[in-house]
Amino acid sequence: MSTTAQENQTMTTQVYRVYIRASAQAIWDAITKPEWTARYGYTGLTDFELRPGGAYKVRPTKEFREESEKMGYPCPDVIIDGEVIEADPPRKLVTTFRLLMDPEIAAEPYTRITHEIREGKDGVCSLTLTHELSGAPKLAHLVAGLGETQGAGGGHAWVLSDLKSLLETGTAFAEPAAG
Repeated sequence: MSTTAQENQTMTTQVYRVYIRASAQAIWDAITKPEWTARYGYTGLTDFELRPGGAYKVRPTKEFREESEKMGYPCPDVIIDGEVIEADPPRKLVTTFRLLMDPEIAAEPYTRITHEIREGKDGVCSLTLTHELSGAPKLAHLVAGLGETQGAGGGHAWVLSDLKSLLETGTAFAEPAAG
């Protein structure tokens, strides 16, 4: 299978946008606070030093670790690490990113993620995630949601959709539906 220049560009820079009926501060908190990140997406516990040069780490929840190990994958104490490049609460967060769970992906270079939150009308904000993945083809494949068939989930689109659901309804995908 050959890759066209356009497909290669898609794999090296991925942009996702969702519109969420929530305040910019609520979205910021959901991205940066472990009590929120433990509830949606892959349920990691984030730890940010929200200043340029600060550390960024994600630790697995107990449930994440158990599920990973049940599937035969050892789970490190830190599953993502990086560095904060820019923090402008509640508008913009830029970090480097390295997934540590898979040795082949961990061997790829750090990538760069930008979260941009813009307030719109009627209590709706946009959240745009841009992931620059140059030199990290395995991670690019995974975060694009292409690893879903291998049990790796739906990538950034799935995580952002789950974040939106949690903020708008109070319930994440893995939680029982309210009502």
